[in-house]
Amino acid sequence: MTAHTDPITFDTDFVQDLHARYAQLREAGPVHRLVNETGLPIWVVTRYEDARALLADPRLGKDAQTIFRLVMDRFAAVAPETEDGRFAGAGFDMHMLNMDPPDHTRLRKLVVKAFTARRIESLRPRIEQITDELLTAMAGESEVDALDAFAFPLPIRVICELLGVDESRRDDFRVWTNRLLDDIDAEASGQAAGEMAAYLTELLAAKRENPADDLLTALIEVSEDEDRLSETELISMVFLLLVAGHETTVNLIGNGVLALLTHPDQFAALRANPDLVDGAVEEMLRFDGPLMHTTFRFTTEPVVVGETEIPAGEFVWIGLAAVNRDPARFDAADSFDVGRDAQGHLAFGHGIHFCLGAPLARMEAQIALRGLISRFPDLALATAPENLVRRNSSLIHGLQALPVRPASRS
Repeated sequence: MTAHTDPITFDTDFVQDLHARYAQLREAGPVHRLVNETGLPIWVVTRYEDARALLADPRLGKDAQTIFRLVMDRFAAVAPETEDGRFAGAGFDMHMLNMDPPDHTRLRKLVVKAFTARRIESLRPRIEQITDELLTAMAGESEVDALDAFAFPLPIRVICELLGVDESRRDDFRVWTNRLLDDIDAEASGQAAGEMAAYLTELLAAKRENPADDLLTALIEVSEDEDRLSETELISMVFLLLVAGHETTVNLIGNGVLALLTHPDQFAALRANPDLVDGAVEEMLRFDGPLMHTTFRFTTEPVVVGETEIPAGEFVWIGLAAVNRDPARFDAADSFDVGRDAQGHLAFGHGIHFCLGAPLARMEAQIALRGLISRFPDLALATAPENLVRRNSSLIHGLQALPVRPASRS
């Protein structure tokens, strides 16, 4: 077996040059050792076939408590345990993304009963209305940040309305999630987690007192054979839905608009044939998706990738930005083509942890894209592409800002 002894540093420079760095790694081999800026060693998988297989491999665990324990062991740290034997300080970890079967199976079954396809589809008219309102506001500006004016407010308003969260708190959620997901100081992250947990606790109490026709009430009331979500599970699940429910779509829209504006032939193709929009959203997910890689997995036993054996108890990332541009799976993989059949991309994952909110993210992006093209057929970047800066995150692949000129034809 091949041994990798010199890990690559996953730092700000890597993030800012993500696709080029991942392309080099993918060409060199199917799996590589990285260390993040905290010094944590991680194995990253860079080729499509390996990635798809591993996403469905039960030897890669997701249990948050095990991950937390492994992190503590790596840094020879000691974390206090709570009365139920769990590690304190693990945060909003009691949701299905951070669990293995049978706990994952139980939680997903409960959440799916509340987060139904009918409930999601019922949002379509409201998403179209919000999109129209935001685009109307943009029309009065000569230059605007498309993230602040459009890509952020659309999904945060939708997910807040879906859950029954007061819209006046949406800016708070943006601050909280940015502090939790971007690589900033631990004190700010801890403060954000505490403020968000306090608000969600109050919100759950209010919903129990005054039930409403929203997803949060449905999550409180949902049951299966007398099983219900606990208070901790509810808080964690709402946290996951809020964060994933807007962060994924914000950066899908932002990265997708950037791809169109830097590929004017593809923008022209969509203007000429709006029926291509649904497929274009899939291509945006493949070409420049909202996540650089998956969240942490760990090997429960040795796993062989190519000629390399990853020992048990090691952290693993699936490099989504790498595997979705694997030329062995997608022809001309570094080309952006709105007419491509991009089905099979792994932007939403694969296997039991496939993103529950994928249908909502797709719908929002499709409606947003149709509205943007129709309202602003001459939309243009207000700065050179090389001036754009990526967020300093170890997970989210998005821009800090996207200045555009929303000129419309008279």
